[in-house]
Amino acid sequence: MSVARGGRLVLDGVSFSIGQGEHAVILGPNGCGKSTLIATITRDLYPLRRPGSEVRVLGNARWNIFDLRPLLGIVSNDLLDACRRDFSVEEVVLSGFFSSIGLWTTHEVTPAMREKAGAVMAMLEIDHLAARSVNELSAGETRRVVMGRALVHDPQALALDEPTASLDLRASHELRLILRKLARSGISILLVTHHLPDIIPEIQRVILVRGGRVLRDGAKREMLASNVLSELFGTPAEVVQRDGFYHMW
Repeated sequence: MSVARGGRLVLDGVSFSIGQGEHAVILGPNGCGKSTLIATITRDLYPLRRPGSEVRVLGNARWNIFDLRPLLGIVSNDLLDACRRDFSVEEVVLSGFFSSIGLWTTHEVTPAMREKAGAVMAMLEIDHLAARSVNELSAGETRRVVMGRALVHDPQALALDEPTASLDLRASHELRLILRKLARSGISILLVTHHLPDIIPEIQRVILVRGGRVLRDGAKREMLASNVLSELFGTPAEVVQRDGFYHMW
């Protein structure tokens, strides 16, 4: 697929497939098209109409967007900004059932929905914040709330765009622990980042993107090599691994 934004080609002939149940990371420098790729998968953007170009999500090339949204959980910086309104934590998590931001008078919340939201908030360790306004939360707490909204309807896949952006060391560590727990639960995880420590040990496939194209695609141990990442980021890089996590200097 190829995708243009504002008259500029952002993705140019990108081609790959990710199987259900597989965990993968899309890694690349800022401005390489990673976020555009996620937006195309979620149908916020559409590729240019060209022969042979097709985006299939969960086996289908065409979707009613309202049927697709419950199947995908999305955690992005745009959603974080949208959720910073005068809604309670519980309201934002419950709104995942309706693909909205917060609850509205037209939404009918059932006891089963409240029970599921409570279980998700407990799993993310934010149940004690349920009645708090999202406006009062830290960046790390808000990110967990958006993750709860993404998970409350039991999606088949979870897509995260730069999940630790703006988080401090402790919040980043806690978020990665949650991602590891989710990865073991059976949900597919698609992670978009330029930060190597975000790549949890459960993710074994790395897709390298540069300049709107797939540079390489393969096993983590091969893709996260110093020479490969030096090529990807256009600067000398040294990579070390510790306890299943990778770090780059």
